[in-house]
Amino acid sequence: MAHRTRRPRIAAVLAAAVLAATVLASAANAAPQRRGLGEESLAVAAGLAHYNEDAPGTNDWSCRPSAAHPQPVVLLNGTGANMMLNWHYFGPKLKQQGYCLFALNYGDTGRGPLKALGDIPTSAGEVAAFVDRVLAATGARQVDLLGHSQGGGVLPRWYLRFDGGTDPADPRLNKVAKLIGIAPSNHGSDLDGLGPALNAIGFFATTTALNGGPALHQQLKGSWVNTTVDAGGDTQPGVDYTVISTRDDMVVTPYTVQALTAGPGATVHNEVVQDVCHSLLPIVVTHVGMAFSPTVLGMVEDALDPSVAHSKPCDPLSDAG
Repeated sequence: MAHRTRRPRIAAVLAAAVLAATVLASAANAAPQRRGLGEESLAVAAGLAHYNEDAPGTNDWSCRPSAAHPQPVVLLNGTGANMMLNWHYFGPKLKQQGYCLFALNYGDTGRGPLKALGDIPTSAGEVAAFVDRVLAATGARQVDLLGHSQGGGVLPRWYLRFDGGTDPADPRLNKVAKLIGIAPSNHGSDLDGLGPALNAIGFFATTTALNGGPALHQQLKGSWVNTTVDAGGDTQPGVDYTVISTRDDMVVTPYTVQALTAGPGATVHNEVVQDVCHSLLPIVVTHVGMAFSPTVLGMVEDALDPSVAHSKPCDPLSDAG
């Protein structure tokens, strides 16, 4: 019996290690080629050492939205990341622009720095409670959601549709004004073609059974979570959606599955980094690198405040990652 009880624990550790290598090492590998030591390497170090702490610039509960930026911005990290890692670069930059920023670690399955692994509908309930807390603390009527990967895709869309983020009968009562998704998992991924093979050998079933990462399986193309949230259309009335994608994405693939189609009463802006940048050298921005790209930051700032044209360097050296 002792051997039987140890095997699930060993498998859980291995599954967590695989995910850690995928999320954390992919960011670190891109770091040396840009911005000195690299924003990614700094974020990874902070995310490992301070994974339950607030990202820089976030969670100042005394912050009151200004007339220029009336909606607080709630930041939602991607699968396997945490708020410190995911928003280490964007947080201070957006704070300097005068935004009230708030972030949380949702979907915690007890895997240390690896967050956002839990059941997505359950995580959506956590987001709902957090948004209510932000609205109560700031006195704002609505928030804007800014998310990366899961945090910009199926998770907030579930919250908007099923957990009180919107009121289709009267969109004036919506709690969310904008959803900005960076490389969002909107319609399920084939993981650059590896998803079906991993599913066939039982990888995702094993990690789900061990509570090591149901969110992974729930973001595969054709999952029950994706089909449920897609039923009835991509959008909710009264919400302004922005999707920011990269052709170099190797996680939410093909990258075209990230795009949304506007339904009644909603607006959608589907944007691709490479379509914004017309530099002589190609801009290469990966799935993880999107959260550390100055050009993507400028695109996010445009989405949050379209009245101002923000800087988008489109520099192959500063954006590479």
